Amino acid sequence: MKSKKLLKLLLNEAGIGVIFLVLCASFALFVPNFASMNNISNIFTQISINTVISTGMTFVILLGGIDLSVGSVLALCTILAGKVLTAASLPLPIAIAGAIAVSILCGMLCGLFNGFVSEKWRVHSFVVTLGMLNVARGAALQISGSRTIFSFPKAFNDFGTLSAAGVPAIFILAVLGVVLGHLALRRTVFGRMIYAIGNNEEAVRLCGHNTRVYKIWAFILCGGMVGIAAIMYMLRLNIASPILGAGFELSAIAAVVIGGTSMSGGKGSLIGTLIGAAIIGVLNNGLLLLGMKDFSRQIVTGLIIVGAVVLDTYRVRLSRMLS
Repeated sequence: MKSKKLLKLLLNEAGIGVIFLVLCASFALFVPNFASMNNISNIFTQISINTVISTGMTFVILLGGIDLSVGSVLALCTILAGKVLTAASLPLPIAIAGAIAVSILCGMLCGLFNGFVSEKWRVHSFVVTLGMLNVARGAALQISGSRTIFSFPKAFNDFGTLSAAGVPAIFILAVLGVVLGHLALRRTVFGRMIYAIGNNEEAVRLCGHNTRVYKIWAFILCGGMVGIAAIMYMLRLNIASPILGAGFELSAIAAVVIGGTSMSGGKGSLIGTLIGAAIIGVLNNGLLLLGMKDFSRQIVTGLIIVGAVVLDTYRVRLSRMLS
């Protein structure tokens, strides 16, 4: 009986973590320099942005929705923040604070549009966010004149290079976002309503709750996280470009799904999302060190993502059989 409970606990809470550890151990054994401190720090930096975007995406997918516009919205946020940051007339502290505020506000407004249109006219979020994908990308190109903005103030760039014991500051910020999001999901009424609506929206509505408000706020939260990720991207690469973020939506969705969140909503966790983002980052880094070319890495990464999702499906079935 005890062994059955232990197996169920491993399947429910540690399954994706075991996959992550096996992946890391395999690369550490067979890939030179994979386990070096410099490379580990590099992986932390690489997964930070996807982790932040995936955190917001988790809230939307837990409701049974999806946001395909996060990559384009990130590009728009960087352009607007870059314009504020390089405005010659603004004092430096105001320029930095203004850039951060504008980026987050832009993301939240895009999220508000996605959530409001989706709920007001009952259009699936797949269609609405697909439209926003094009609107945001077009706006970024129009505002920037299709040009890249660079040469940000040194004080802004310096923060992007900060680290503590080899751990980059932007990764610490990403983990802090995951922890706060986890607490919001597990310890607040808002979080419990997200799970409840994802499981059975009609039942929640019949109990007298306004489910539309919670769903719109989930999209706003997702957009706000994209705005934060845009600032992190600028800190890391020192540029703002209208072509940034292409394909980011797929990476974020993959991290959420690999982390165990159900695409139909109601089941999942941000800890799983963090591990899912780490699996994608480790996989890309390890294959790169093996000398694999870009298109080959995409093929292998795609196949392993599909395999991880299939394994997770069997894990869920086995867990139910043990119940």
